[in-house]
Amino acid sequence: MNKPVIAIVGRPNVGKSTLFNKLIGQRLSIVDDTPGVTRDRIYGETEWCGKTAFVVDTGGIEPQSDDIILTQMRRQAQLAIDTASVIILVTDCKSGMVATDMDVAQMLQKSGKPIVLCVNKCDTVGEPSMEFYEFYNLGLGEPIQVSAVHGHGTGDLLDEVFSHLDAPESEEEDDMVINVAVIGKPNAGKSSLINKITDSERCIVSDIAGTTRDSIDTLIENRYGKFNFTDTAGLRRQSKIYDDIEKYSILRAKMAIERSDVCVIMIDATEGVTEQDTKVAGFAHEAGRACILAVNKWDAIEKDDKTMQEFRKKLDTDFAFMSYAPQVFISAKTGQRLDKLFEAIVAANENASLRIRTGMLNELLAQATTRVQPPSDKGKRLKIFYMTQASVKPPTFVFFCNDAELFHFSYRRYLENRIREAFGMEGTPIRMIIRERGDK
Repeated sequence: MNKPVIAIVGRPNVGKSTLFNKLIGQRLSIVDDTPGVTRDRIYGETEWCGKTAFVVDTGGIEPQSDDIILTQMRRQAQLAIDTASVIILVTDCKSGMVATDMDVAQMLQKSGKPIVLCVNKCDTVGEPSMEFYEFYNLGLGEPIQVSAVHGHGTGDLLDEVFSHLDAPESEEEDDMVINVAVIGKPNAGKSSLINKITDSERCIVSDIAGTTRDSIDTLIENRYGKFNFTDTAGLRRQSKIYDDIEKYSILRAKMAIERSDVCVIMIDATEGVTEQDTKVAGFAHEAGRACILAVNKWDAIEKDDKTMQEFRKKLDTDFAFMSYAPQVFISAKTGQRLDKLFEAIVAANENASLRIRTGMLNELLAQATTRVQPPSDKGKRLKIFYMTQASVKPPTFVFFCNDAELFHFSYRRYLENRIREAFGMEGTPIRMIIRERGDK
């Protein structure tokens, strides 16, 4: 199931970024006394009492302003509100309640989302100042006094926030939706793919690399099922990133990978496979996500009867670390083979969610060790006592043996291949954990 999203909103300079940094435990958001430093939405992750959620920092909202930048910030904040499960409205105890706080509160109430009122800058311990009680006038219930700088009250704040997330969401419905992150280097056709799938101008498409900055979610339903497609910013080499906004765009693209079930890695057929394509694929592979290699702009290639075969060989060589990923040759412009792409997405998600009974696994293990004997070193031979599946997405298998050092990489690869042969699992990575007998 997806992690819930907590949006931190409020007027400028009330300490939203300081609170955001405190909740995620690192200085990710820029903090400055100048209003308007945070313009875009910035994502992080917080954990409280064994539960985790994404936290979104937003730019300050000025509901009545016509300034172009402030209008854009208001739009970004509205996007965060729309995707949030819970909203934290941050106010400033030192300046007291102002008219803008009331405007922001009214804007949030229209969303229908749970709102937790946080009164920040209550830096002294003990009874709050008289200004604190003004915030009851916002009509959002009990305000929580917090000092984002010192961390006072953040526990009470998170208790209240997570109490709204305890209500069981419709897990069945959530599980039916496959979250798909469309990733790749700039200008590979990610936004064009989303637009073709939805048959609308959902995303801005341009030949200028870097047009997409936000991770945009699009929910669609067709004969293959329900899908939530996320169009992400193109991932460039670190040395090519000069712009702070682009740095945040890339951060959000990586966050989209983290919350996805399947990653579609877009490759530009007109440029061929580049080093950056393999790096982008590496992000998804390391995150343990099911992956599909989608070679786009196939309609723009001059072809003969060997073109696809030669391109597949190139993919097999450059993406040897993720040989499990199926290859689909598509055209986002014409819609060529998009049905094959959907079939691959559904199959990859099913394989990543596959649970195998321990009895079947150990039967397979016995056959595999009989066919190829486990390695030995200095007269000591590896003995694998049994294996079991610990989790899914990605399928993770735990092997219990007499000596983990004897469990050579080549033998791990052999056992992984046997598992794939027996149970399919195309499209998903496999994790293997080695435990010595007696390890906790």
